[in-house]
Amino acid sequence: MNTLIIAVALAMDSFTVSISGGASLKKVNFKNALLVGLYFGIFQLLMFLIGYWGGNPFRSYIDSFDHWIVLFLLVIIGGKMIIESFEKSEEKEFSLKHKVLIILGIATSIDALGVGLSYSLLDKTYFYPSITIGLAAFLFSINGIYLGKILKRILKKKAELIGGIILIAIGISIAIEHGAINF
Repeated sequence: MNTLIIAVALAMDSFTVSISGGASLKKVNFKNALLVGLYFGIFQLLMFLIGYWGGNPFRSYIDSFDHWIVLFLLVIIGGKMIIESFEKSEEKEFSLKHKVLIILGIATSIDALGVGLSYSLLDKTYFYPSITIGLAAFLFSINGIYLGKILKRILKKKAELIGGIILIAIGISIAIEHGAINF
């Protein structure tokens, strides 16, 4: 049960980014939702395994800057979405390019790295948790794309603005959680 709760918690960043993506896609279909779900699910699984197999020697190194990487990536992507939401040109679409999905996959799964490391230090098994974490991110991401489509109808042009703000808020939240930003 704890693994399932952890998997759902880790999937929330992917879910939120997927909602933002679904809101800015011109055409939401199963192929697009599946692509986003696969990227986010695979990255959650891989980052968990990297953390698990990385072991204790890298913990202090990773902990010292992971939140800055996430903050930087999400502020850049979110800022771009916010700027584009004010442009008068035709509506911009969420990029389904591999480069963008890789960056978002990494940014939304860095916490899984730490969880994997924790499992390693606690000498827990990795197979079931890694599959559960990857599957949760996959399913939440697919549903997030469709939920974003629904929200787009309700929010219209403000969806991209809100999506950008959400991405930046996630980055700031992670930085605050890691003590990098204090209020």
